Amino acid sequence: MRRRLFFTLPDVDTARSVLDDLLIARVGVQHIHFLSRRGTLPPDLPEASFLQKTDFLHAVRMGGLIGALSGIAGGTFVWSYPPQGLAPEPVVILVSGLLGAILGAWFSSMVGSSVPNSALEMFRESMEHGKVLLMVDVPFTRVDEIHERVESHYPRAEWGGVSPQIPAFP
Repeated sequence: MRRRLFFTLPDVDTARSVLDDLLIARVGVQHIHFLSRRGTLPPDLPEASFLQKTDFLHAVRMGGLIGALSGIAGGTFVWSYPPQGLAPEPVVILVSGLLGAILGAWFSSMVGSSVPNSALEMFRESMEHGKVLLMVDVPFTRVDEIHERVESHYPRAEWGGVSPQIPAFP
């Protein structure tokens, strides 16, 4: 399992230096992500992905859960109080729950794809002032090593904390 470390860096030049230092420390470039104000990040820095920038995954999970619960409630109502002339089977509850989960996830994903990631809200103001957010995913055993390396070599880097876990396939 990997942990995501957050650092706020003062500028793009520092971000380039940190990138080089992390690559020398054998952190793969696929595990290093930068995020800043729109249009200010140069192409030589690995930018955060769509899933890291937006609330897409959170919206899909919440929409699927709420849709499934709503579908189950609706299916239970239809099964308990069937329309005149129909005798629905209990499977209507399962089908409506599944349909509710699919529709809920789909509808909420459309909203979540246009909303900034709420987990990064604490860094939003510093990014608007020109700072660069570094997200680096490291194995649990290397958290202290990477944290100390960045802080010792770059005193202007601000420690942002550790995310307890990251998805296995972001």
